[in-house]
Amino acid sequence: MTLSAFTAPGTFWRGNLHTHSDLSDGALPPEEVCRRYKAEGYDFIALTDHFVGPFDYPIADTVPYRDDSFTTILGAELHSGAMENGELWHILAVGLPSDFAPSNSPEFVPIPDQETGPEIAARAVAAGAFVTIAHPQWSGMTMDDARSITSAHAVEIYNHGCAVECDRPDGTFYADLLMSEGRDVTLIATDDAHFHAPDHFGGWVMVKAEANDPDLLLAALKRGDFYASQGPELHNVEVTDDEVIVTCSAVSVMTVLGHGSVSPAVHGASMTRAVMPRKRLRDSPWIRVTVIDAAGRRAWSNPIRI
Repeated sequence: MTLSAFTAPGTFWRGNLHTHSDLSDGALPPEEVCRRYKAEGYDFIALTDHFVGPFDYPIADTVPYRDDSFTTILGAELHSGAMENGELWHILAVGLPSDFAPSNSPEFVPIPDQETGPEIAARAVAAGAFVTIAHPQWSGMTMDDARSITSAHAVEIYNHGCAVECDRPDGTFYADLLMSEGRDVTLIATDDAHFHAPDHFGGWVMVKAEANDPDLLLAALKRGDFYASQGPELHNVEVTDDEVIVTCSAVSVMTVLGHGSVSPAVHGASMTRAVMPRKRLRDSPWIRVTVIDAAGRRAWSNPIRI
């Protein structure tokens, strides 16, 4: 078994799926956000401003900033309803139509008679979006909260803004438990950039598509034809009856993870290939790979369902 990202036709395109501008609480106008990401070598971004009343429910029109080498996907960070801790939901929706109907979310606090988080997530999926459970550790999300977003395609395994601002970047715990409970979710790394702090260019996705086209990128995201990274490149992940074989750019650690605590790892210098035993993971319903380079930067494969 080989992950589809490495067998699908096309090229890997680098993109950030979680970004903010001054249409909500970001520091820069949309044109400048797009310019900076393009200048840093990104192929695409999704500008995902806060879809909430104080900002008049913006879905940024980034179409004018597309060109032959850079494109954009419309999106927003949706807010509606209360999590178990009483705070407002944050749900990332990439690929929204520009006329997506607002929720009744006049402030950054829940109010009675508004859509729940699961309801607005399902509505976004029905409208064609790729939906992600955003920064679950930062949000103080419970597992029951995470379980309730049954329509989500993905979990943010890493959020660079949350790493920089408050050391709460992680979604691993939630993603792994959801997968062990049978959920078919993928893993994205993002910036959640606002440009008030050094919260940009720290986490991204590499999406395999036949062209750098918004519709093709969105379809590839929904299929899971991508991996997430802070720097390392994944070249292939293959699972046989007995082994997991990983090829990648030079790293210091390669780890295979699955259900429970078992996680075979290989450590070394400038490794670009490793073969790890699957024996103790044979009964796991899923397997995924993390690689770590000498600077501590990670790349994460999507899970392979066994």
